[in-house]
Formats: sequence, C-alpha cells, structure tokens
Amino acid sequence: MGRAGKIKKRVIEPDPIFGNRLLNRFINRVMLSGKKSVAQKQVYNALDKIKSKKLDPLEVFQSALNNVSPRMEVKSRRVGGASYQVPTEVRGDRKISLSIRWLIEAANKRSNKEYHTFSDKLAAELVDAYNNTGEAVRKKDLSHRMAEANKAFSHFRW
Repeated sequence: MGRAGKIKKRVIEPDPIFGNRLLNRFINRVMLSGKKSVAQKQVYNALDKIKSKKLDPLEVFQSALNNVSPRMEVKSRRVGGASYQVPTEVRGDRKISLSIRWLIEAANKRSNKEYHTFSDKLAAELVDAYNNTGEAVRKKDLSHRMAEANKAFSHFRW
C-alpha cells in the first residue's frame, strides 16, 4: 500500500447519446481490448431493441441496475484459525460495480440458440432485470441469502 496519500477517483465523462455517466461506465465495462466504439454499438443496439418493445431504454437500464445491486454480501474473515463468512453492507460504488458486472456476465451466459448477438442477449437481460427476473437478479438474491444465513457471524465485523 502506497503512502503518497488519498488517490483521487477519476471522473467518467457522460456517454455521447444519452449523456449518462452510469451508461458510459457500463459501456467501459462491456469494452474488450480497448475497442470502445464496438462496445458502444453493442450497448446502443441493445437499448434500441428495448425501445422497440415500447419501453424507455434509460429507465429500463437504471431500474435494472437498481434491481440487481446487492445490499448485503459476505466477506471472509479469519478468526483464530477458522474462516467465517461475515455479512457486510455493500457501499455505493461497489454496489454499482457488482450490478454492472453481474448484468454483463448474465448476458454473456445466455444461449446462442435463442439470441444470436451480444446486443440481443444484453437487451433480454436488461428487460429481465427490469422485471426482477433473470440470472443477474438471481445472483443478487443468492448473495442476500448467503448474508442472511451467516447473520450469526456479524459480530466479527471489522
């Protein structure tokens, strides 16, 4: 750990079409090998597909992220030679990071038989998360269940 002091968090610019910082953060996470224009095309195509279903794409995106973001998670804590899964509250920035990561992972896992492109998969996953269903929401529920099950070890919180 460096001793140079507090590191300033980089401010992410808003995305060019919707002017939303969160959406640009999502695009940056979708991006592979520095190909931002490809990632933008995929995300914007997914949002267009949502728009074609007569839904507001930005509202679907925002509430999908909110529905997927976890409130509690478990962290490993070693106490006297034993490891305990200690439930902790998830702070704001990590909450967003986890929800973005889970949405993209869930979209990637969707079958190629049903959805042919990544933008199809992403659109379907965003709509599912908006409706509180889908793989990403299931992952959040699993995280909450783990925290609930290990509530007895909450006194080990640090």
